[in-house]
Amino acid sequence: MSELETTISLSSKDDAAKTNALIAYGLMGVGLFTGIFWVIGAIWAMVKKDDAVGTLFEDHYSNIINIFWWGLGLSIIGFILLFFVVGYFVLLAVWFWSVYKLIKGFSKITSNKPYNS
Repeated sequence: MSELETTISLSSKDDAAKTNALIAYGLMGVGLFTGIFWVIGAIWAMVKKDDAVGTLFEDHYSNIINIFWWGLGLSIIGFILLFFVVGYFVLLAVWFWSVYKLIKGFSKITSNKPYNS
């Protein structure tokens, strides 16, 4: 069988969950440079998470929400530590970690895979 013949057919609920997660990933990606879209993307994921229960993409919502809360908490610590210079490194590390997690999630969801596959 060719690769086209083995593609997974998504239900309408899976398709909606995928679309909403892609929107959240996109908003958070833009939010890496603007800030406000980071929050909007996280809120979008929190609001739409219940709609994705039982779908192939359910764990992507947990990933997005975890990126937000961990990123927020570690960024606050980084801002506090700016007085000791180490905060700049903490903020840079949080930014790169967030980029990595968003790209990993985006690449998995565009391949129709759960985040923890």
